[in-house]
Amino acid sequence: MTTTDAAPASTTSGGPGLPQERRLVTEIPGPLSQEKLARKKEHVADGVGTMLPVFVQAAGGGVIVDVDGNSLIDLGSGIAVTSVGNAAPSVVRRAQEQLAAFTHTCFMITPYDGYVDVCATLAEVTPGDHPKKSALFNSGAEAVENAVKIARVATGRDAVAVFDHAYHGRTNLTMAMTSKNMPYKDGFGPFAGEVYRAPMSYPLRDGLSGEQAAARAIDVLDKQVGAGNLACVAIEPIQGEGGFVVPAPGFLPAVAEWCTANGVLFLADEIQTGFCRTGDWFASDHEGVVPDLITTAKGIAGGLPLAAVTGRAEIMDAVHVGGLGGTYGGNPVACAAALGALEEIRTHDLTGRARAIGARMDSHLQALAESHPVIAEVRGRGAMMAIELCTPGSITPDAARAAAVSAYCHSQGVVTLTCGTWGNVFRFLPPLSISDDLLDEAFGVVAEGFAVTA
Repeated sequence: MTTTDAAPASTTSGGPGLPQERRLVTEIPGPLSQEKLARKKEHVADGVGTMLPVFVQAAGGGVIVDVDGNSLIDLGSGIAVTSVGNAAPSVVRRAQEQLAAFTHTCFMITPYDGYVDVCATLAEVTPGDHPKKSALFNSGAEAVENAVKIARVATGRDAVAVFDHAYHGRTNLTMAMTSKNMPYKDGFGPFAGEVYRAPMSYPLRDGLSGEQAAARAIDVLDKQVGAGNLACVAIEPIQGEGGFVVPAPGFLPAVAEWCTANGVLFLADEIQTGFCRTGDWFASDHEGVVPDLITTAKGIAGGLPLAAVTGRAEIMDAVHVGGLGGTYGGNPVACAAALGALEEIRTHDLTGRARAIGARMDSHLQALAESHPVIAEVRGRGAMMAIELCTPGSITPDAARAAAVSAYCHSQGVVTLTCGTWGNVFRFLPPLSISDDLLDEAFGVVAEGFAVTA
Protein backbone atom coordinates (compact mmCIF):
# COMPACT_ATOMS: atom_id res chain seq x y z
CA MET A 1 0.00 0.00 0.00
CA THR A 2 1.23 3.49 -0.78
CA THR A 3 0.36 6.69 1.05
CA THR A 4 0.36 9.97 -0.86
CA ASP A 5 -1.40 13.31 -0.90
CA ALA A 6 -4.91 13.20 -2.31
CA ALA A 7 -5.25 14.04 -5.98
CA PRO A 8 -7.44 17.05 -6.75
CA ALA A 9 -10.91 15.94 -7.78
CA SER A 10 -10.66 17.82 -11.06
CA THR A 11 -7.72 15.71 -12.26
CA THR A 12 -9.16 12.31 -11.45
CA SER A 13 -11.13 10.43 -14.08
CA GLY A 14 -12.59 6.96 -14.00
CA GLY A 15 -11.95 3.93 -16.13
CA PRO A 16 -9.04 1.52 -16.41
CA GLY A 17 -6.54 4.40 -16.65
CA LEU A 18 -6.72 4.90 -12.87
CA PRO A 19 -3.57 3.94 -10.92
CA GLN A 20 -4.17 0.36 -9.83
CA GLU A 21 -3.12 0.62 -6.22
CA ARG A 22 -4.49 0.59 -2.69
CA ARG A 23 -3.81 4.05 -1.28
CA LEU A 24 -4.94 5.50 2.04
CA VAL A 25 -4.46 9.20 2.63
CA THR A 26 -7.09 9.62 5.36
CA GLU A 27 -9.00 7.41 7.73
CA ILE A 28 -12.05 5.71 6.23
CA PRO A 29 -14.32 7.62 5.89
CA GLY A 30 -12.28 10.76 5.26
CA PRO A 31 -13.33 14.31 6.11
CA LEU A 32 -14.87 15.11 2.72
CA SER A 33 -16.88 11.88 2.76
CA GLN A 34 -18.08 12.68 6.26
CA GLU A 35 -19.27 16.12 5.11
CA LYS A 36 -21.17 14.49 2.26
CA LEU A 37 -22.64 11.88 4.60
CA ALA A 38 -24.13 14.68 6.66
CA ARG A 39 -25.74 16.04 3.48
CA LYS A 40 -27.00 12.53 2.63
CA LYS A 41 -28.58 12.34 6.08
CA GLU A 42 -30.43 15.58 5.39
CA HIS A 43 -31.79 14.70 1.95
CA VAL A 44 -31.87 10.90 1.50
CA ALA A 45 -34.39 8.65 3.23
CA ASP A 46 -32.89 6.70 6.14
CA GLY A 47 -34.24 3.49 4.62
CA VAL A 48 -31.58 3.74 1.91
CA GLY A 49 -28.62 2.31 3.76
CA THR A 50 -24.89 2.61 3.08
CA MET A 51 -22.46 -0.19 3.85
CA LEU A 52 -19.16 1.64 3.36
CA PRO A 53 -19.56 5.40 3.97
CA VAL A 54 -17.20 6.83 1.35
CA PHE A 55 -18.30 8.99 -1.56
CA VAL A 56 -16.86 7.84 -4.89
CA GLN A 57 -15.39 10.12 -7.52
CA ALA A 58 -13.80 7.57 -9.87
CA ALA A 59 -13.51 3.83 -10.40
CA GLY A 60 -11.92 1.45 -12.88
CA GLY A 61 -9.88 -1.71 -13.20
CA GLY A 62 -9.96 -3.08 -9.67
CA VAL A 63 -10.13 0.14 -7.63
CA ILE A 64 -12.58 2.74 -6.35
CA VAL A 65 -11.29 6.24 -5.57
CA ASP A 66 -13.15 8.38 -3.05
CA VAL A 67 -13.43 12.15 -2.74
CA ASP A 68 -10.63 12.21 -0.16
CA GLY A 69 -8.21 10.57 -2.60
CA ASN A 70 -8.28 7.13 -0.99
CA SER A 71 -8.01 4.29 -3.50
CA LEU A 72 -9.79 1.14 -2.36
CA ILE A 73 -9.51 -2.36 -3.82
CA ASP A 74 -12.93 -3.45 -5.03
CA LEU A 75 -14.04 -6.98 -4.14
CA GLY A 76 -17.73 -6.20 -4.71
CA SER A 77 -18.25 -4.84 -8.26
CA GLY A 78 -21.35 -3.00 -7.06
CA ILE A 79 -22.80 -6.44 -6.22
CA ALA A 80 -21.66 -8.17 -9.42
CA VAL A 81 -22.69 -5.30 -11.72
CA THR A 82 -19.37 -3.96 -13.02
CA SER A 83 -18.01 -7.38 -13.96
CA VAL A 84 -16.31 -5.97 -17.08
CA GLY A 85 -14.78 -3.22 -14.94
CA ASN A 86 -16.02 0.24 -14.13
CA ALA A 87 -16.13 2.61 -17.12
CA ALA A 88 -14.91 -0.16 -19.44
CA PRO A 89 -13.81 1.33 -22.79
CA SER A 90 -16.34 -0.43 -25.03
CA VAL A 91 -19.17 0.37 -22.62
CA VAL A 92 -18.23 4.04 -22.45
CA ARG A 93 -17.69 4.38 -26.21
CA ARG A 94 -20.98 2.80 -27.22
CA ALA A 95 -22.98 4.58 -24.52
CA GLN A 96 -21.50 7.95 -25.50
CA GLU A 97 -22.30 7.39 -29.16
CA GLN A 98 -25.89 6.48 -28.33
CA LEU A 99 -26.21 9.36 -25.87
CA ALA A 100 -25.28 11.79 -28.64
CA ALA A 101 -27.83 10.24 -31.04
CA PHE A 102 -30.89 10.01 -28.78
CA THR A 103 -31.56 9.10 -25.16
CA HIS A 104 -35.12 7.76 -25.31
CA THR A 105 -38.11 7.18 -27.53
CA CYS A 106 -39.80 4.33 -25.58
CA PHE A 107 -39.42 1.09 -27.51
CA MET A 108 -43.18 0.55 -27.32
CA ILE A 109 -43.70 3.79 -29.26
CA THR A 110 -40.87 3.86 -31.81
CA PRO A 111 -38.37 0.95 -31.76
CA TYR A 112 -34.62 1.04 -32.40
CA ASP A 113 -31.90 -1.43 -33.32
CA GLY A 114 -30.11 -1.54 -29.95
CA TYR A 115 -33.01 -3.26 -28.19
CA VAL A 116 -33.28 -5.89 -30.93
CA ASP A 117 -29.48 -6.35 -30.99
CA VAL A 118 -29.42 -7.10 -27.27
CA CYS A 119 -32.27 -9.61 -27.61
CA ALA A 120 -30.51 -11.31 -30.55
CA THR A 121 -27.30 -11.60 -28.55
CA LEU A 122 -29.14 -13.00 -25.54
CA ALA A 123 -30.57 -15.70 -27.81
CA GLU A 124 -27.00 -16.62 -28.79
CA VAL A 125 -25.35 -16.72 -25.36
CA THR A 126 -28.07 -18.09 -23.04
CA PRO A 127 -28.26 -21.89 -22.52
CA GLY A 128 -29.90 -24.05 -25.20
CA ASP A 129 -30.04 -23.93 -28.99
CA HIS A 130 -33.84 -23.67 -29.27
CA PRO A 131 -35.54 -20.55 -30.70
CA LYS A 132 -35.61 -17.81 -28.05
CA LYS A 133 -37.04 -14.37 -27.58
CA SER A 134 -36.45 -11.69 -24.94
CA ALA A 135 -38.11 -8.69 -23.33
CA LEU A 136 -36.04 -5.95 -21.69
CA PHE A 137 -36.65 -4.19 -18.39
CA ASN A 138 -34.84 -1.99 -15.87
CA SER A 139 -33.96 -4.13 -12.84
CA GLY A 140 -33.57 -7.71 -11.74
CA ALA A 141 -36.73 -7.61 -9.64
CA GLU A 142 -38.69 -6.27 -12.60
CA ALA A 143 -37.34 -9.10 -14.76
CA VAL A 144 -38.33 -11.74 -12.21
CA GLU A 145 -41.80 -10.27 -11.82
CA ASN A 146 -42.33 -10.30 -15.58
CA ALA A 147 -40.97 -13.83 -15.89
CA VAL A 148 -43.64 -14.98 -13.44
CA LYS A 149 -46.31 -13.14 -15.46
CA ILE A 150 -45.12 -14.90 -18.61
CA ALA A 151 -45.04 -18.31 -16.89
CA ARG A 152 -48.59 -17.88 -15.58
CA VAL A 153 -49.99 -16.96 -18.96
CA ALA A 154 -48.06 -19.68 -20.79
CA THR A 155 -49.15 -22.46 -18.42
CA GLY A 156 -52.54 -21.23 -17.30
CA ARG A 157 -51.43 -21.91 -13.72
CA ASP A 158 -50.96 -19.57 -10.74
CA ALA A 159 -48.54 -21.09 -8.22
CA VAL A 160 -44.85 -20.20 -8.04
CA ALA A 161 -42.23 -22.26 -6.19
CA VAL A 162 -39.10 -20.74 -4.68
CA PHE A 163 -36.46 -21.97 -2.24
CA ASP A 164 -35.15 -21.36 1.25
CA HIS A 165 -32.48 -18.61 1.38
CA ALA A 166 -33.64 -17.20 -1.98
CA TYR A 167 -33.37 -13.55 -2.94
CA HIS A 168 -35.37 -12.34 -5.95
CA GLY A 169 -35.94 -8.62 -5.35
CA ARG A 170 -37.79 -5.86 -3.53
CA THR A 171 -41.08 -5.46 -5.42
CA ASN A 172 -44.18 -6.85 -3.75
CA LEU A 173 -44.15 -10.13 -5.67
CA THR A 174 -40.40 -10.59 -5.44
CA MET A 175 -40.43 -9.82 -1.72
CA ALA A 176 -42.86 -12.71 -1.38
CA MET A 177 -40.39 -14.84 -3.34
CA THR A 178 -37.43 -13.69 -1.20
CA SER A 179 -36.69 -15.72 1.90
CA LYS A 180 -34.95 -13.30 4.27
CA ASN A 181 -37.17 -11.05 6.38
CA MET A 182 -34.80 -8.31 7.59
CA PRO A 183 -34.14 -5.94 5.93
CA TYR A 184 -36.03 -6.94 2.78
CA LYS A 185 -39.55 -7.80 3.95
CA ASP A 186 -40.04 -6.64 7.52
CA GLY A 187 -43.16 -4.51 7.84
CA PHE A 188 -43.86 -4.38 4.11
CA GLY A 189 -46.64 -6.97 3.86
CA PRO A 190 -49.12 -8.24 2.94
CA PHE A 191 -47.32 -9.91 0.06
CA ALA A 192 -48.48 -11.47 -3.18
CA GLY A 193 -50.09 -14.88 -2.84
CA GLU A 194 -49.55 -18.25 -4.51
CA VAL A 195 -45.83 -18.32 -3.65
CA TYR A 196 -44.58 -21.53 -2.04
CA ARG A 197 -41.18 -22.37 -0.58
CA ALA A 198 -39.18 -25.58 -0.83
CA PRO A 199 -35.94 -26.60 0.91
CA MET A 200 -32.76 -25.68 -0.93
CA SER A 201 -29.76 -27.95 -1.38
CA TYR A 202 -27.28 -26.56 1.18
CA PRO A 203 -24.46 -29.12 1.48
CA LEU A 204 -22.83 -27.57 4.57
CA ARG A 205 -26.10 -27.73 6.50
CA ASP A 206 -28.03 -30.71 5.13
CA GLY A 207 -25.31 -33.20 4.14
CA LEU A 208 -27.47 -34.47 1.27
CA SER A 209 -26.43 -35.38 -2.25
CA GLY A 210 -27.94 -33.34 -5.05
CA GLU A 211 -30.37 -36.12 -5.91
CA GLN A 212 -31.44 -36.52 -2.28
CA ALA A 213 -31.96 -32.78 -1.82
CA ALA A 214 -33.95 -32.60 -5.06
CA ALA A 215 -36.17 -35.50 -3.97
CA ARG A 216 -36.83 -33.70 -0.68
CA ALA A 217 -37.78 -30.45 -2.45
CA ILE A 218 -39.94 -32.23 -5.02
CA ASP A 219 -41.76 -34.12 -2.27
CA VAL A 220 -42.63 -30.80 -0.58
CA LEU A 221 -43.89 -29.32 -3.83
CA ASP A 222 -45.88 -32.40 -4.78
CA LYS A 223 -47.58 -32.63 -1.39
CA GLN A 224 -48.01 -28.97 -0.44
CA VAL A 225 -48.69 -27.38 -3.83
CA GLY A 226 -49.27 -30.04 -6.48
CA ALA A 227 -47.35 -30.04 -9.74
CA GLY A 228 -50.52 -29.37 -11.70
CA ASN A 229 -50.92 -26.00 -9.96
CA LEU A 230 -47.37 -24.75 -10.53
CA ALA A 231 -46.61 -22.24 -13.26
CA CYS A 232 -42.88 -22.23 -12.55
CA VAL A 233 -40.08 -23.13 -10.21
CA ALA A 234 -37.80 -20.10 -9.75
CA ILE A 235 -34.26 -20.72 -8.55
CA GLU A 236 -30.87 -19.05 -8.43
CA PRO A 237 -28.40 -21.68 -9.72
CA ILE A 238 -26.02 -20.31 -7.10
CA GLN A 239 -27.82 -18.27 -4.49
CA GLY A 240 -26.67 -14.69 -4.05
CA GLU A 241 -27.83 -12.70 -1.04
CA GLY A 242 -28.80 -15.98 0.64
CA GLY A 243 -25.13 -16.84 1.12
CA PHE A 244 -23.63 -17.96 -2.22
CA VAL A 245 -25.13 -21.37 -1.56
CA VAL A 246 -23.92 -23.77 -4.25
CA PRO A 247 -26.35 -26.70 -4.55
CA ALA A 248 -24.87 -30.19 -4.54
CA PRO A 249 -24.14 -31.61 -8.02
CA GLY A 250 -27.24 -33.15 -9.53
CA PHE A 251 -29.73 -30.96 -7.67
CA LEU A 252 -30.47 -28.52 -10.47
CA PRO A 253 -30.74 -31.16 -13.24
CA ALA A 254 -33.10 -33.26 -11.11
CA VAL A 255 -35.39 -30.31 -10.38
CA ALA A 256 -35.31 -29.27 -14.05
CA GLU A 257 -36.21 -32.80 -15.18
CA TRP A 258 -39.13 -32.91 -12.75
CA CYS A 259 -40.36 -29.58 -14.08
CA THR A 260 -40.24 -30.80 -17.68
CA ALA A 261 -42.06 -34.01 -16.79
CA ASN A 262 -44.86 -32.07 -15.10
CA GLY A 263 -45.33 -29.11 -17.44
CA VAL A 264 -43.80 -26.71 -14.90
CA LEU A 265 -41.51 -24.00 -16.30
CA PHE A 266 -37.96 -23.95 -14.94
CA LEU A 267 -37.04 -20.31 -14.30
CA ALA A 268 -33.33 -19.65 -13.66
CA ASP A 269 -32.68 -16.36 -11.86
CA GLU A 270 -29.17 -15.63 -13.18
CA ILE A 271 -29.21 -11.97 -12.19
CA GLN A 272 -26.09 -12.30 -10.01
CA THR A 273 -24.52 -15.35 -11.65
CA GLY A 274 -24.85 -14.35 -15.29
CA PHE A 275 -22.41 -12.97 -17.84
CA CYS A 276 -19.33 -15.02 -17.00
CA ARG A 277 -19.31 -14.35 -13.25
CA THR A 278 -19.01 -18.07 -12.46
CA GLY A 279 -16.55 -18.93 -15.25
CA ASP A 280 -19.31 -19.95 -17.66
CA TRP A 281 -21.59 -17.58 -19.53
CA PHE A 282 -24.28 -18.63 -17.07
CA ALA A 283 -24.22 -20.78 -13.93
CA SER A 284 -26.82 -23.10 -15.51
CA ASP A 285 -24.20 -24.07 -18.10
CA HIS A 286 -22.07 -25.80 -15.48
CA GLU A 287 -24.36 -28.86 -15.32
CA GLY A 288 -25.93 -28.46 -18.75
CA VAL A 289 -29.25 -27.23 -17.40
CA VAL A 290 -31.36 -25.46 -20.05
CA PRO A 291 -33.96 -23.19 -18.41
CA ASP A 292 -37.32 -22.49 -20.00
CA LEU A 293 -36.96 -18.89 -18.80
CA ILE A 294 -33.88 -17.03 -17.60
CA THR A 295 -33.69 -13.62 -15.93
CA THR A 296 -30.61 -11.44 -16.21
CA ALA A 297 -29.52 -8.00 -15.02
CA LYS A 298 -26.50 -6.76 -12.98
CA GLY A 299 -23.52 -7.65 -15.20
CA ILE A 300 -25.46 -7.24 -18.44
CA ALA A 301 -24.68 -3.56 -19.12
CA GLY A 302 -21.47 -2.56 -17.33
CA GLY A 303 -23.25 -0.50 -14.69
CA LEU A 304 -26.24 0.93 -16.54
CA PRO A 305 -29.76 -0.21 -15.55
CA LEU A 306 -30.93 -3.02 -17.81
CA ALA A 307 -32.54 -6.41 -17.26
CA ALA A 308 -34.02 -9.12 -19.43
CA VAL A 309 -36.29 -12.13 -19.52
CA THR A 310 -35.18 -14.62 -22.15
CA GLY A 311 -37.08 -17.80 -22.89
CA ARG A 312 -38.35 -20.32 -25.35
CA ALA A 313 -40.00 -18.41 -28.17
CA GLU A 314 -43.39 -20.09 -27.79
CA ILE A 315 -43.44 -19.31 -24.06
CA MET A 316 -42.43 -15.68 -24.53
CA ASP A 317 -45.05 -15.27 -27.26
CA ALA A 318 -47.86 -16.55 -25.02
CA VAL A 319 -48.45 -13.05 -23.64
CA HIS A 320 -50.87 -10.81 -25.53
CA VAL A 321 -49.54 -7.77 -27.40
CA GLY A 322 -49.06 -4.92 -24.94
CA GLY A 323 -48.86 -7.23 -21.95
CA LEU A 324 -45.10 -6.72 -21.52
CA GLY A 325 -43.14 -3.49 -21.48
CA GLY A 326 -42.52 -0.34 -19.50
CA THR A 327 -41.55 3.25 -20.23
CA TYR A 328 -37.82 2.83 -19.71
CA GLY A 329 -37.42 -0.88 -20.44
CA GLY A 330 -34.55 -1.42 -22.88
CA ASN A 331 -33.45 2.21 -22.78
CA PRO A 332 -31.26 2.88 -25.85
CA VAL A 333 -28.23 4.06 -23.86
CA ALA A 334 -28.43 1.03 -21.56
CA CYS A 335 -28.74 -1.25 -24.60
CA ALA A 336 -25.65 0.34 -26.13
CA ALA A 337 -23.79 -0.21 -22.86
CA ALA A 338 -24.88 -3.85 -22.84
CA LEU A 339 -23.50 -4.37 -26.33
CA GLY A 340 -20.27 -2.78 -25.12
CA ALA A 341 -20.13 -5.09 -22.11
CA LEU A 342 -20.66 -8.12 -24.36
CA GLU A 343 -17.84 -6.84 -26.58
CA GLU A 344 -15.55 -6.60 -23.53
CA ILE A 345 -16.45 -10.14 -22.47
CA ARG A 346 -15.63 -11.61 -25.86
CA THR A 347 -12.56 -9.50 -26.62
CA HIS A 348 -10.88 -10.23 -23.29
CA ASP A 349 -12.12 -13.81 -22.72
CA LEU A 350 -13.68 -12.90 -19.40
CA THR A 351 -15.05 -16.41 -18.91
CA GLY A 352 -11.44 -17.59 -18.74
CA ARG A 353 -10.48 -14.64 -16.55
CA ALA A 354 -13.31 -15.47 -14.13
CA ARG A 355 -12.00 -19.02 -13.80
CA ALA A 356 -8.46 -17.76 -13.17
CA ILE A 357 -9.67 -15.29 -10.55
CA GLY A 358 -11.71 -18.06 -8.92
CA ALA A 359 -8.68 -20.35 -8.69
CA ARG A 360 -6.62 -17.56 -7.15
CA MET A 361 -9.31 -16.64 -4.62
CA ASP A 362 -9.87 -20.29 -3.73
CA SER A 363 -6.16 -20.70 -2.99
CA HIS A 364 -6.20 -17.71 -0.64
CA LEU A 365 -9.41 -18.78 1.06
CA GLN A 366 -8.41 -22.41 1.54
CA ALA A 367 -5.16 -21.28 3.19
CA LEU A 368 -7.15 -18.92 5.39
CA ALA A 369 -9.56 -21.71 6.37
CA GLU A 370 -6.65 -23.91 7.47
CA SER A 371 -5.57 -21.23 9.94
CA HIS A 372 -8.97 -20.08 11.16
CA PRO A 373 -11.46 -22.80 12.17
CA VAL A 374 -14.22 -20.17 12.28
CA ILE A 375 -14.35 -20.64 8.50
CA ALA A 376 -16.75 -23.57 8.16
CA GLU A 377 -16.73 -23.72 4.36
CA VAL A 378 -15.13 -22.21 1.28
CA ARG A 379 -17.51 -22.34 -1.68
CA GLY A 380 -18.42 -20.76 -4.96
CA ARG A 381 -17.48 -20.90 -8.60
CA GLY A 382 -15.35 -18.64 -10.76
CA ALA A 383 -15.19 -15.04 -9.56
CA MET A 384 -18.10 -15.69 -7.20
CA MET A 385 -16.57 -17.11 -4.03
CA ALA A 386 -17.64 -17.12 -0.40
CA ILE A 387 -16.67 -18.27 3.06
CA GLU A 388 -19.21 -19.10 5.75
CA LEU A 389 -18.26 -18.30 9.34
CA CYS A 390 -19.49 -20.52 12.18
CA THR A 391 -18.53 -21.25 15.75
CA PRO A 392 -15.62 -23.71 15.37
CA GLY A 393 -16.73 -27.32 15.29
CA SER A 394 -20.37 -26.43 14.60
CA ILE A 395 -22.64 -24.84 12.02
CA THR A 396 -23.78 -22.12 14.44
CA PRO A 397 -23.50 -18.87 12.47
CA ASP A 398 -20.93 -16.30 13.63
CA ALA A 399 -22.22 -13.04 12.20
CA ALA A 400 -20.31 -10.95 14.74
CA ARG A 401 -16.95 -12.20 13.49
CA ALA A 402 -17.98 -11.59 9.90
CA ALA A 403 -18.93 -8.01 10.75
CA ALA A 404 -15.67 -7.42 12.62
CA VAL A 405 -13.46 -8.73 9.81
CA SER A 406 -15.41 -6.77 7.21
CA ALA A 407 -15.07 -3.56 9.25
CA TYR A 408 -11.31 -4.09 9.43
CA CYS A 409 -11.10 -4.59 5.66
CA HIS A 410 -13.05 -1.39 5.07
CA SER A 411 -10.75 0.56 7.37
CA GLN A 412 -7.76 -0.72 5.40
CA GLY A 413 -9.10 0.16 1.98
CA VAL A 414 -10.66 -3.10 0.78
CA VAL A 415 -14.34 -3.26 -0.20
CA THR A 416 -15.84 -6.49 1.15
CA LEU A 417 -19.46 -7.62 1.27
CA THR A 418 -21.27 -9.89 3.72
CA CYS A 419 -24.49 -11.80 3.06
CA GLY A 420 -26.37 -14.93 4.06
CA THR A 421 -29.57 -15.66 5.93
CA TRP A 422 -27.66 -15.19 9.21
CA GLY A 423 -25.26 -12.49 7.99
CA ASN A 424 -22.27 -14.77 8.50
CA VAL A 425 -21.03 -15.17 4.93
CA PHE A 426 -18.38 -13.17 3.09
CA ARG A 427 -19.02 -12.93 -0.64
CA PHE A 428 -16.23 -11.99 -3.00
CA LEU A 429 -17.19 -10.50 -6.38
CA PRO A 430 -14.17 -8.69 -7.80
CA PRO A 431 -14.43 -7.09 -11.23
CA LEU A 432 -13.03 -9.39 -13.89
CA SER A 433 -10.70 -6.54 -14.84
CA ILE A 434 -8.84 -6.69 -11.51
CA SER A 435 -5.12 -7.52 -11.60
CA ASP A 436 -3.61 -10.51 -9.83
CA ASP A 437 -1.42 -8.17 -7.75
CA LEU A 438 -4.43 -6.25 -6.43
CA LEU A 439 -6.29 -9.48 -5.76
CA ASP A 440 -3.37 -10.87 -3.76
CA GLU A 441 -3.01 -7.64 -1.80
CA ALA A 442 -6.72 -7.56 -1.01
CA PHE A 443 -6.72 -11.09 0.35
CA GLY A 444 -3.66 -10.23 2.41
CA VAL A 445 -5.81 -7.59 4.09
CA VAL A 446 -8.62 -10.11 4.56
CA ALA A 447 -6.11 -12.43 6.27
CA GLU A 448 -5.00 -9.56 8.52
CA GLY A 449 -8.64 -8.99 9.41
CA PHE A 450 -9.03 -12.55 10.61
CA ALA A 451 -5.78 -12.35 12.57
CA VAL A 452 -6.56 -9.09 14.41
CA THR A 453 -10.16 -10.09 15.28
CA ALA A 454 -9.30 -13.59 16.56
